[in-house]
Amino acid sequence: MTGDNAQRNELGDFLKARRAELRPQSVGLPDGDRPRRVPGLRREEVAHLASISTDYYTRLEQGSLPASAHVLAALSHALRLDEDQRSYLYGLAGKSVARPRRRSAQRVRPQWQRLLDQLTESPAMVLGRYMDVLAWNSLAAALITDFSAIPVNQRNYVRLAFLDPTVRNLFDDWETTARTCVAFLRMEAAHSPTDSRLAALVGELSVQDADFRQWWASHDVASKTSGTKLLHHPVAGDLTVDWEILTSAGDPEQQLMVMTADPGSTAHRALSSLISGSAPGPSAANTGSGSVASRAQRPQRTVSVIPRTQTGTQ
Repeated sequence: MTGDNAQRNELGDFLKARRAELRPQSVGLPDGDRPRRVPGLRREEVAHLASISTDYYTRLEQGSLPASAHVLAALSHALRLDEDQRSYLYGLAGKSVARPRRRSAQRVRPQWQRLLDQLTESPAMVLGRYMDVLAWNSLAAALITDFSAIPVNQRNYVRLAFLDPTVRNLFDDWETTARTCVAFLRMEAAHSPTDSRLAALVGELSVQDADFRQWWASHDVASKTSGTKLLHHPVAGDLTVDWEILTSAGDPEQQLMVMTADPGSTAHRALSSLISGSAPGPSAANTGSGSVASRAQRPQRTVSVIPRTQTGTQ
Protein backbone atom coordinates (compact mmCIF):
# COMPACT_ATOMS: atom_id res chain seq x y z
CA MET A 1 0.00 0.00 0.00
CA THR A 2 1.48 3.38 -0.98
CA GLY A 3 1.87 6.23 1.49
CA ASP A 4 -0.84 8.27 -0.22
CA ASN A 5 -3.31 5.39 -0.11
CA ALA A 6 -2.53 4.69 3.52
CA GLN A 7 -3.10 8.34 4.39
CA ARG A 8 -6.42 8.39 2.51
CA ASN A 9 -7.52 5.23 4.35
CA GLU A 10 -6.65 6.90 7.63
CA LEU A 11 -8.68 9.94 6.58
CA GLY A 12 -11.62 7.65 5.79
CA ASP A 13 -11.31 5.93 9.16
CA PHE A 14 -11.26 9.30 10.88
CA LEU A 15 -14.43 10.42 9.06
CA LYS A 16 -16.19 7.17 9.98
CA ALA A 17 -15.23 7.55 13.63
CA ARG A 18 -16.44 11.12 13.82
CA ARG A 19 -19.84 10.45 12.18
CA ALA A 20 -20.33 7.47 14.50
CA GLU A 21 -20.18 9.86 17.46
CA LEU A 22 -23.02 12.07 16.25
CA ARG A 23 -26.73 11.53 16.60
CA PRO A 24 -29.27 12.92 14.11
CA GLN A 25 -30.93 15.08 16.75
CA SER A 26 -27.61 16.77 17.61
CA VAL A 27 -27.28 18.12 14.07
CA GLY A 28 -30.95 18.91 13.49
CA LEU A 29 -31.85 15.80 11.47
CA PRO A 30 -34.85 13.50 12.01
CA ASP A 31 -34.24 9.91 13.11
CA GLY A 32 -36.12 8.52 10.12
CA ASP A 33 -38.16 5.33 9.84
CA ARG A 34 -35.31 3.08 8.70
CA PRO A 35 -33.56 1.21 11.57
CA ARG A 36 -29.88 2.07 11.97
CA ARG A 37 -27.44 -0.79 11.61
CA VAL A 38 -24.64 1.22 13.20
CA PRO A 39 -24.66 4.14 15.66
CA GLY A 40 -24.23 7.67 14.48
CA LEU A 41 -24.93 9.39 11.19
CA ARG A 42 -25.28 7.63 7.85
CA ARG A 43 -23.05 8.57 4.95
CA GLU A 44 -25.91 10.23 3.10
CA GLU A 45 -26.68 12.37 6.15
CA VAL A 46 -23.11 13.64 6.39
CA ALA A 47 -23.13 14.33 2.64
CA HIS A 48 -26.39 16.28 2.99
CA LEU A 49 -25.02 18.39 5.84
CA ALA A 50 -21.84 19.11 3.86
CA SER A 51 -23.77 19.89 0.62
CA ILE A 52 -21.92 17.23 -1.39
CA SER A 53 -23.18 14.08 -3.11
CA THR A 54 -23.39 10.80 -1.22
CA ASP A 55 -21.27 9.12 -3.88
CA TYR A 56 -18.54 11.73 -3.48
CA TYR A 57 -18.52 11.37 0.30
CA THR A 58 -18.49 7.56 0.06
CA ARG A 59 -15.43 7.67 -2.18
CA LEU A 60 -13.71 9.96 0.29
CA GLU A 61 -14.26 7.46 3.09
CA GLN A 62 -13.02 4.67 0.83
CA GLY A 63 -9.84 6.58 0.08
CA SER A 64 -10.42 6.66 -3.69
CA LEU A 65 -10.60 10.46 -3.98
CA PRO A 66 -8.54 13.37 -2.61
CA ALA A 67 -10.43 16.03 -0.65
CA SER A 68 -10.31 19.72 -1.58
CA ALA A 69 -9.96 22.45 1.04
CA HIS A 70 -13.55 23.53 0.32
CA VAL A 71 -14.89 20.04 1.02
CA LEU A 72 -12.75 19.71 4.16
CA ALA A 73 -14.23 22.95 5.49
CA ALA A 74 -17.76 21.68 4.80
CA LEU A 75 -17.07 18.33 6.45
CA SER A 76 -15.51 20.02 9.49
CA HIS A 77 -18.71 21.96 9.97
CA ALA A 78 -20.99 18.99 9.24
CA LEU A 79 -19.18 16.72 11.71
CA ARG A 80 -18.92 19.45 14.38
CA LEU A 81 -15.13 19.09 14.62
CA ASP A 82 -13.26 21.07 17.24
CA GLU A 83 -10.08 22.96 16.37
CA ASP A 84 -7.73 20.01 17.06
CA GLN A 85 -9.87 17.57 15.08
CA ARG A 86 -10.12 20.04 12.22
CA SER A 87 -6.34 20.46 12.10
CA TYR A 88 -5.90 16.69 12.13
CA LEU A 89 -8.40 16.24 9.27
CA TYR A 90 -6.61 18.84 7.13
CA GLY A 91 -3.27 17.22 7.93
CA LEU A 92 -4.50 13.81 6.78
CA ALA A 93 -5.63 15.40 3.52
CA GLY A 94 -2.31 17.19 3.06
CA LYS A 95 -3.90 20.65 3.28
CA SER A 96 -3.23 23.75 5.33
CA VAL A 97 -5.99 24.70 7.73
CA ALA A 98 -7.97 27.71 6.53
CA ARG A 99 -8.42 29.70 9.71
CA PRO A 100 -11.73 31.57 9.92
CA ARG A 101 -11.19 35.31 9.53
CA ARG A 102 -12.26 37.52 12.38
CA ARG A 103 -13.54 40.85 11.14
CA SER A 104 -14.06 43.95 13.21
CA ALA A 105 -17.57 44.76 14.39
CA GLN A 106 -19.45 47.13 12.13
CA ARG A 107 -20.69 50.53 13.24
CA VAL A 108 -23.30 52.48 11.34
CA ARG A 109 -21.88 55.33 9.24
CA PRO A 110 -22.71 58.78 10.69
CA GLN A 111 -24.22 59.79 7.34
CA TRP A 112 -26.67 56.88 7.46
CA GLN A 113 -27.49 57.68 11.09
CA ARG A 114 -28.35 61.29 10.25
CA LEU A 115 -30.51 60.15 7.34
CA LEU A 116 -32.36 57.67 9.57
CA ASP A 117 -33.04 60.41 12.12
CA GLN A 118 -34.52 62.61 9.39
CA LEU A 119 -36.74 59.89 7.88
CA THR A 120 -39.84 60.30 10.02
CA GLU A 121 -42.56 59.07 7.62
CA SER A 122 -40.91 55.93 6.20
CA PRO A 123 -39.63 52.85 8.03
CA ALA A 124 -35.89 52.52 7.42
CA MET A 125 -32.93 50.56 8.72
CA VAL A 126 -29.26 50.04 8.00
CA LEU A 127 -28.18 46.48 7.21
CA GLY A 128 -24.57 45.38 7.56
CA ARG A 129 -22.71 42.20 6.69
CA TYR A 130 -24.92 39.11 6.49
CA MET A 131 -27.99 41.32 7.03
CA ASP A 132 -27.09 42.30 10.58
CA VAL A 133 -29.36 45.15 11.68
CA LEU A 134 -27.01 48.02 12.58
CA ALA A 135 -29.50 50.88 13.06
CA TRP A 136 -33.16 51.74 12.53
CA ASN A 137 -35.63 54.58 12.95
CA SER A 138 -38.66 54.68 15.25
CA LEU A 139 -41.15 53.72 12.53
CA ALA A 140 -39.10 50.64 11.54
CA ALA A 141 -39.23 49.55 15.19
CA ALA A 142 -42.99 50.07 15.27
CA LEU A 143 -43.50 48.15 12.04
CA ILE A 144 -41.01 45.32 12.49
CA THR A 145 -39.87 44.76 16.09
CA ASP A 146 -38.19 46.45 19.03
CA PHE A 147 -34.63 45.82 17.87
CA SER A 148 -33.23 47.42 21.04
CA ALA A 149 -34.71 44.53 23.06
CA ILE A 150 -32.76 41.97 21.00
CA PRO A 151 -29.14 41.15 21.99
CA VAL A 152 -26.67 42.67 19.54
CA ASN A 153 -25.28 39.27 18.48
CA GLN A 154 -28.82 38.11 17.59
CA ARG A 155 -29.89 41.28 15.81
CA ASN A 156 -29.82 39.75 12.35
CA TYR A 157 -32.57 39.97 9.73
CA VAL A 158 -32.22 36.40 8.45
CA ARG A 159 -32.14 35.02 11.98
CA LEU A 160 -35.35 36.88 12.85
CA ALA A 161 -37.10 35.56 9.74
CA PHE A 162 -36.34 31.94 10.66
CA LEU A 163 -36.16 31.72 14.45
CA ASP A 164 -38.82 34.15 15.69
CA PRO A 165 -41.98 31.97 15.81
CA THR A 166 -44.34 34.93 15.32
CA VAL A 167 -42.73 36.02 12.05
CA ARG A 168 -44.18 33.16 9.98
CA ASN A 169 -47.71 34.29 10.84
CA LEU A 170 -46.95 37.87 9.82
CA PHE A 171 -45.70 37.12 6.30
CA ASP A 172 -48.28 36.65 3.60
CA ASP A 173 -45.79 34.33 1.88
CA TRP A 174 -43.23 33.22 4.46
CA GLU A 175 -41.59 30.53 2.31
CA THR A 176 -40.78 32.87 -0.58
CA THR A 177 -39.52 35.46 1.85
CA ALA A 178 -37.35 33.02 3.79
CA ARG A 179 -35.88 31.43 0.65
CA THR A 180 -34.98 34.89 -0.61
CA CYS A 181 -33.25 35.64 2.69
CA VAL A 182 -31.12 32.53 2.24
CA ALA A 183 -30.29 33.53 -1.35
CA PHE A 184 -29.15 36.96 -0.15
CA LEU A 185 -26.99 35.39 2.55
CA ARG A 186 -25.48 32.88 0.13
CA MET A 187 -24.56 35.72 -2.25
CA GLU A 188 -22.78 37.61 0.52
CA ALA A 189 -21.00 34.43 1.67
CA ALA A 190 -19.09 34.32 -1.60
CA HIS A 191 -17.11 37.40 -0.55
CA SER A 192 -15.96 36.06 2.84
CA PRO A 193 -16.46 32.27 2.96
CA THR A 194 -14.19 31.82 6.01
CA ASP A 195 -15.62 34.64 8.15
CA SER A 196 -16.27 33.31 11.65
CA ARG A 197 -19.42 35.47 12.00
CA LEU A 198 -20.89 33.88 8.87
CA ALA A 199 -19.93 30.37 10.02
CA ALA A 200 -21.64 30.92 13.38
CA LEU A 201 -24.83 32.26 11.80
CA VAL A 202 -25.11 29.51 9.17
CA GLY A 203 -24.29 26.86 11.75
CA GLU A 204 -26.96 28.07 14.17
CA LEU A 205 -29.65 28.30 11.50
CA SER A 206 -28.71 24.94 9.96
CA VAL A 207 -29.08 23.17 13.29
CA GLN A 208 -32.29 24.90 14.35
CA ASP A 209 -34.25 25.02 11.08
CA ALA A 210 -34.59 22.20 8.54
CA ASP A 211 -35.86 24.56 5.82
CA PHE A 212 -32.79 26.77 6.14
CA ARG A 213 -30.52 23.71 5.97
CA GLN A 214 -32.21 22.50 2.78
CA TRP A 215 -32.27 25.90 1.06
CA TRP A 216 -28.68 26.71 2.02
CA ALA A 217 -27.58 23.48 0.36
CA SER A 218 -29.38 24.43 -2.87
CA HIS A 219 -26.90 27.31 -3.46
CA ASP A 220 -29.52 29.71 -4.87
CA VAL A 221 -28.25 33.30 -4.90
CA ALA A 222 -29.78 36.76 -5.29
CA SER A 223 -28.79 40.40 -4.84
CA LYS A 224 -30.77 42.84 -2.70
CA THR A 225 -32.40 45.50 -4.89
CA SER A 226 -36.08 46.34 -4.41
CA GLY A 227 -39.46 44.68 -4.05
CA THR A 228 -42.97 44.63 -2.61
CA LYS A 229 -44.25 42.71 0.40
CA LEU A 230 -47.64 42.10 1.98
CA LEU A 231 -47.54 42.10 5.77
CA HIS A 232 -50.11 41.11 8.37
CA HIS A 233 -49.32 43.54 11.17
CA PRO A 234 -50.92 42.89 14.59
CA VAL A 235 -51.78 46.59 15.12
CA ALA A 236 -51.88 48.23 11.68
CA GLY A 237 -53.56 45.31 9.92
CA ASP A 238 -52.75 44.18 6.37
CA LEU A 239 -50.47 46.51 4.45
CA THR A 240 -48.42 46.32 1.27
CA VAL A 241 -45.07 48.10 1.34
CA ASP A 242 -42.46 48.73 -1.33
CA TRP A 243 -38.82 48.82 -0.40
CA GLU A 244 -35.57 49.94 -1.93
CA ILE A 245 -31.99 49.13 -1.01
CA LEU A 246 -29.38 51.90 -1.24
CA THR A 247 -25.71 50.94 -0.96
CA SER A 248 -23.23 53.28 0.68
CA ALA A 249 -20.46 54.50 -1.61
CA GLY A 250 -18.28 55.01 1.47
CA ASP A 251 -18.83 51.48 2.78
CA PRO A 252 -20.37 48.94 0.35
CA GLU A 253 -20.98 46.55 3.26
CA GLN A 254 -23.64 48.90 4.67
CA GLN A 255 -27.01 49.29 2.97
CA LEU A 256 -30.03 51.44 3.75
CA MET A 257 -33.44 49.79 3.36
CA VAL A 258 -36.37 52.23 3.08
CA MET A 259 -40.01 51.12 3.02
CA THR A 260 -42.76 53.23 1.47
CA ALA A 261 -46.44 53.00 0.51
CA ASP A 262 -48.48 54.77 -2.19
CA PRO A 263 -49.88 58.06 -0.82
CA GLY A 264 -53.55 57.69 0.07
CA SER A 265 -53.37 53.89 0.07
CA THR A 266 -54.50 51.67 2.95
CA ALA A 267 -50.87 50.90 3.72
CA HIS A 268 -49.98 54.61 3.79
CA ARG A 269 -52.79 55.26 6.27
CA ALA A 270 -51.62 52.26 8.33
CA LEU A 271 -48.08 53.64 8.50
CA SER A 272 -49.48 57.03 9.49
CA SER A 273 -51.38 55.38 12.32
CA LEU A 274 -48.15 53.82 13.57
CA ILE A 275 -46.49 57.24 13.49
CA SER A 276 -49.26 58.85 15.50
CA GLY A 277 -49.40 55.92 17.90
CA SER A 278 -45.64 55.87 18.60
CA ALA A 279 -43.75 58.46 20.55
CA PRO A 280 -41.21 60.02 18.18
CA GLY A 281 -37.65 59.51 19.28
CA PRO A 282 -34.11 59.13 17.99
CA SER A 283 -33.17 56.05 16.03
CA ALA A 284 -31.45 53.24 17.91
CA ALA A 285 -28.13 52.06 16.58
CA ASN A 286 -26.12 48.94 17.36
CA THR A 287 -25.54 50.10 20.93
CA GLY A 288 -29.21 49.31 21.72
CA SER A 289 -30.06 52.91 22.58
CA GLY A 290 -33.50 54.46 22.10
CA SER A 291 -36.15 56.31 24.08
CA VAL A 292 -37.97 54.38 26.80
CA ALA A 293 -41.28 55.98 25.82
CA SER A 294 -40.87 54.87 22.23
CA ARG A 295 -40.00 51.30 23.20
CA ALA A 296 -42.98 51.03 25.55
CA GLN A 297 -45.45 51.82 22.78
CA ARG A 298 -44.01 49.57 20.09
CA PRO A 299 -45.77 46.33 19.12
CA GLN A 300 -44.02 43.32 20.59
CA ARG A 301 -44.59 40.93 17.70
CA THR A 302 -42.01 40.66 14.95
CA VAL A 303 -42.39 41.45 11.27
CA SER A 304 -39.75 41.09 8.58
CA VAL A 305 -39.83 42.73 5.17
CA ILE A 306 -37.97 41.05 2.30
CA PRO A 307 -38.74 41.50 -1.40
CA ARG A 308 -39.60 38.94 -3.99
CA THR A 309 -36.65 38.75 -6.33
CA GLN A 310 -35.37 36.37 -8.96
CA THR A 311 -32.83 33.80 -7.84
CA GLY A 312 -30.32 31.87 -9.82
CA THR A 313 -28.00 28.97 -9.20
CA GLN A 314 -24.41 29.58 -8.24
